[in-house]
Amino acid sequence: MNIVAASAREAGPSTMDARIDKFDQLLLDDVTLGPELFQRLREAQQKLGLVHGDRPTCSFLRPHILHRAQYDEIKYAAETIAHVFEKVANAALTNQQLMELLCLTPVEEEMARIDPGYSRLCISSRLDSYITDNGFSFLEYNAETPAGVGDQMQLEKLLFDLLPMQTFLANHRHWLPQPHDALLNSLLKVYREWGGQAETPSIAIVDWTDVPTSSEFRVLKDYFIARGHDTVIADPADLTYDGNSLLADGFRVDILYKRVVIHEFLNRFDQQHPLIRAYKDGKICMVNSFRSKLVHKKSSFAILSDPAYHHLFEERELELIRRHVPWTRLVRPTSTTFRGAECDLLSLITKNREEFVLKPNDDYGGRGVVLGWEVNAENWKAELTNALKTPYVVQERVNSLRTRIPAYSDRVSLDQMYVDLNPFLFENKVEGALIRLSAGPLLNVTSGGGQTALLVLED
Repeated sequence: MNIVAASAREAGPSTMDARIDKFDQLLLDDVTLGPELFQRLREAQQKLGLVHGDRPTCSFLRPHILHRAQYDEIKYAAETIAHVFEKVANAALTNQQLMELLCLTPVEEEMARIDPGYSRLCISSRLDSYITDNGFSFLEYNAETPAGVGDQMQLEKLLFDLLPMQTFLANHRHWLPQPHDALLNSLLKVYREWGGQAETPSIAIVDWTDVPTSSEFRVLKDYFIARGHDTVIADPADLTYDGNSLLADGFRVDILYKRVVIHEFLNRFDQQHPLIRAYKDGKICMVNSFRSKLVHKKSSFAILSDPAYHHLFEERELELIRRHVPWTRLVRPTSTTFRGAECDLLSLITKNREEFVLKPNDDYGGRGVVLGWEVNAENWKAELTNALKTPYVVQERVNSLRTRIPAYSDRVSLDQMYVDLNPFLFENKVEGALIRLSAGPLLNVTSGGGQTALLVLED
């Protein structure tokens, strides 16, 4: 099954592709779409929180469009893989060999072994995937602090007031995801499982005050308050603990929506931090928990893709792993299998750099990622030497497809963009996706990429 309009166009014409092509041409021909409108769109993004730092993130004039069957195929695969990661985490807690392969620090492992008070590993998570010529591949699992949950509703406010978009929506039966709603419902559900008794629990969104994604926190805060939940945004340094309740600058916290990255938090604070004390005492419902770090590590993909660990999974799960999870290994001197053959890992990736990507085992924003086909042999060797000093993974190259989408700068153009489609999961159930687009193969908003909304056509 083809996954995006671009791949469908290559395979042959379809009704949906024809409708998208017609819509794109209408946007290109619309003389009312000019510099004055583009400036209003940029200004609107500042007000809507669709910025990374101060940079607007959407320079596109329509959402990314999928057919219902395409969305459902991705949904099924993502939900299955999320359950697979739960199995990995549970196995690692009782199998030290698996735990060591994940490369947690001693304090991360200590915190991961504390029962968070609820059964699900990830309440809010995101699988990052590339669209390929024969489907899609999941490359990373943001299991601890997935960003972008509030962007869909804001992108709809930005794009769907445009007259061409209103006409398109009126003429096509469609569905729009609501990840922000799924997030809040999941927070409330897990709070009850944890044992929370407050009728309308209060929420603290916790991260560093200077992160470039802070605009999303304000969007979610407003939404939570509108739904009846007192909410604050707090820096970890604002937290105190009185032995019974966690407080954020005097505000009693029922649910701590943790957006701060675990390893950054643990690098800065010791075991006496109020959050850690409250968490150990079972006095705070924190989402996601410290345990989510187990599968947030990219080396968890090495467990999925290595036949040595396939006994952990069912056959239907293995089939989806084979189709949608690229070959991944922790970088270290060892023998392994690649495409069914035994080989020396370091020799393999040294000699075949154009087939591989190096990634830090635990970082974000594209930092430290090295695309083997974009560096020369000497630089690749130097990067590989560095990867042996600190936990890195090597992953087989996945060729992302490009799609055409109307974009604007000083005029409207039909741009060829790499696209990734990153399903949001709430308690392992998919609701929408973060859609990122970039002119280059490193698709990341932190690295300068953009985003748009998701639209699913029902017919």
